[in-house]
Amino acid sequence: MTKYIFVTGGVVSGLGKGITAASLGRLLKSRGLKVAAQKLDPYINVDPGTMSPYQHGEVFVTEDGAETDLDLGHYERFIDENLNKYSNLTTGKVYWNVLNKERKGEYLGSTVQVIPHITNEIKRFIYNVAKKTDADVVITEIGGTIGDIESTPFIEAARQVMLEVGRENSLFIHVTLVPYIHGSDEHKTKPTQHSVKELQGMGVNPNIIILRSDEPLEPSIFDKISLFCNVKKDCVISNMTLPNLYEAPLMLEESNFSAVVCRELGIEAKEPDLKEWREMVKRIKSRPYTTHIGLIGKYVELHDAYLSVAEAMRHAGYFYNTHIKIHWISSETITESNVSEVLGGLDGIIVPGGFGDRGIEGMITTAKYARENNIPYLGICLGMQIAVIEFARNVCGLKDANSGEFNEQSKNKVIDFLPNQSSTIDKGGTLRLGAYPCAVQKGTKLYECYEQDLISERHRHRYEFNNSYKDLFVENGMVIGGTSPDGYIVETIEYPNHKFFVGVQFHPEFKSRPNKPHPLFKGFIKNALNTKL
Repeated sequence: MTKYIFVTGGVVSGLGKGITAASLGRLLKSRGLKVAAQKLDPYINVDPGTMSPYQHGEVFVTEDGAETDLDLGHYERFIDENLNKYSNLTTGKVYWNVLNKERKGEYLGSTVQVIPHITNEIKRFIYNVAKKTDADVVITEIGGTIGDIESTPFIEAARQVMLEVGRENSLFIHVTLVPYIHGSDEHKTKPTQHSVKELQGMGVNPNIIILRSDEPLEPSIFDKISLFCNVKKDCVISNMTLPNLYEAPLMLEESNFSAVVCRELGIEAKEPDLKEWREMVKRIKSRPYTTHIGLIGKYVELHDAYLSVAEAMRHAGYFYNTHIKIHWISSETITESNVSEVLGGLDGIIVPGGFGDRGIEGMITTAKYARENNIPYLGICLGMQIAVIEFARNVCGLKDANSGEFNEQSKNKVIDFLPNQSSTIDKGGTLRLGAYPCAVQKGTKLYECYEQDLISERHRHRYEFNNSYKDLFVENGMVIGGTSPDGYIVETIEYPNHKFFVGVQFHPEFKSRPNKPHPLFKGFIKNALNTKL
């Protein structure tokens, strides 16, 4: 029978529930178990697709086109399993589904209530993850902090799952903060005790407590929390702040984390095989080089807005034994007069995705500088569109070239709406989302990276390269390196006689793994690294 693990958080938010859940997934997979992961978010948005990056960070996209919480990126990177639309559920999506069923009369005249109708909908999603993936273990992270009104239905649904599948098939892990009070020079357990008490008041007794701290904890702390929170002593586990998040599984396993989980769930599994992961972490700690990459974006104040892009670059850096130093540069600060000063010392430049016209001219200036000065450039989604606009203006002579998104009045919209879309459609869930195939042209930088004729990458965009300008671009030297298999949709562009100047309409960062860096990022970082050697 599938085992169900629920990860909750207490005291404060941002303690690393997602990294804890992802680390456990990696550890259980290393024991030969099939693992699926899921995030339950208490906000009322149907999904994060329409939310500002300043509010939510990046939107992670699954293979089947679900716009999800960024924690799913951690799950995929750690566990190396593709997740799906059942892997992220919000309060908004729950109520949307329940109200639609009520309108269709599916509740047969019943009064629709939080219990059982809302909780049943949540349970349906939890069980569907197991059904769709045939997983041995489903790890479900519940967003928010215990005591929040918004997350109460999710806790109640998890409690009901525990009763339905049996305590022997369910496990609760509670992540809490153990603060250090400098005035008295001691760690304090009272916040954890109160958080556990709050959780117990909701009918849930945590089986394992993960203690987040910045410094090592004294043995007496574990004894005290074990006694006052009614958990076994070896079920109180330290989770210290680390310089690199990929060390987390190894640190947690020092406390026999996965062995304790398997014991509590009655799972018989082999010892974890973490050899490859340990070797990767060893490489991370001993990188002799530093490669300077400029990330030119409009949300750089919040690094989580580009989380997967940053991680994908680091993954490639691990492979090439180089530390990736990311320079977070706001595109709004870049002008023709200062571009060489701002970007001159960089080994490579990346322009990631985004929406809206703010900072666009700075990005176009950036793309021109990279193209003319032979600096490796990788444009992702918006970054590809920026490269197209720049080329149209400065090589093809279309001085007013633009995107229909930025200037509807432009006479040369080299980037425009997808077919059958317009400005009147709803913004949520109407993008080109999920995995689509791309045919790769041999002899291109793209083929050099992938070494495949046909690839599949995830998308999240509404605007495309305008095919009316394809012949003009090719005549002026631009290479169309990848298209949809029927040749209709331009997926990638690149500039020849350049160290590395590639733009892709898709989002390769979503498929990169720390121990399996994405080929496109490997190609980008390899060429950036070569600029220094």
